[in-house]
Amino acid sequence: MEDEKIIHDRMITNISDDYDKSKGNFVYDITKPVAVEFAKQQEKIAAVQEKLDVEKLTGDELTRTVYQRTGQRRKPATQATTTVIVSGTAGTLVKVGELVGTESILYTVIEEAILNESGFAHVRIQCNEFGQVGNVPANTIVNFPASINGLVNVYNPEPVVDGYDEETDNDLRQRYYDKLQRPGKAGNKYHYREWALEVTGVGDAKIFPRYNGPLSMKVVVIDANKLPANVELIEAVRDHIEEEMPFGVDDLLIISAEALLIDLSVALSLMPGYTEEVVKANIKKNITKHLKEIAFKTSFASYAKIGALIIESDGVLDYQDLLINGSTANVVIPEDGVPVMGGVNE
Repeated sequence: MEDEKIIHDRMITNISDDYDKSKGNFVYDITKPVAVEFAKQQEKIAAVQEKLDVEKLTGDELTRTVYQRTGQRRKPATQATTTVIVSGTAGTLVKVGELVGTESILYTVIEEAILNESGFAHVRIQCNEFGQVGNVPANTIVNFPASINGLVNVYNPEPVVDGYDEETDNDLRQRYYDKLQRPGKAGNKYHYREWALEVTGVGDAKIFPRYNGPLSMKVVVIDANKLPANVELIEAVRDHIEEEMPFGVDDLLIISAEALLIDLSVALSLMPGYTEEVVKANIKKNITKHLKEIAFKTSFASYAKIGALIIESDGVLDYQDLLINGSTANVVIPEDGVPVMGGVNE
């Protein structure tokens, strides 16, 4: 894109030297405003050209463009849900709208329940916030923000895992490219992957045609957090694919990827002011991010890359004797597996 000076200089150059083209004279003054307007129009043209390039679009503009060109919608964030066990006085009604929570995250009761004769009830709750923030470990939802008559204790026996952030620009853009470059047609394997990825909460899917004969299809799914999919998500994928698939496949298998734990044993040298627990948490955070990036993308977890991530972690001065799952080799990821961060020196 040219600025007004370049445009004006070229206009002046193209005018005969028989005229006085110095600043302040007629030829100069009459061409200058034209050059300014041409420069503005070039800016507008450049802005329009950028909006035609999916790589340069973000947010709502990317959402709109992808939908207009392919019909694909950005997958929304979800509110995590789980079942908690509430105890107290037998016969007490747990009402819809009552609140429970962790130390910092609130959940709302979404299905009423009555405490049984033993004073217990299983109660469905939903996080008040959208996204991964609602995913918490087991036994952390233990509070009543306000006391409720007849209720004494609450806890979640299982981790909460089905809170998903809104689909990222990169993931939406990749689905867009997949649609154009590997289009699903007539129930081919790309069609099954496309259908699986349309389900909110699905992060990726692998498709194995003819896994059990000519009329069979296996779909392996991970969730949007790049972890093994839960039962509810697998059923949602099954329902959606069965609605879309053509006749011809008699054996449709939808399963979650198997978690491949990545456990580390390593001798750490710490920077001053850091504790081992804090440093281990930093290492887990770095490696977890990397494992999400390679989920369903590679067939191994690199020993060298994990070592680099350890040394890059806040608080690590140096390390020695790194073992990943007891070995100094790359970790092979099964074709239906997904790497998941395990423990560090545990």
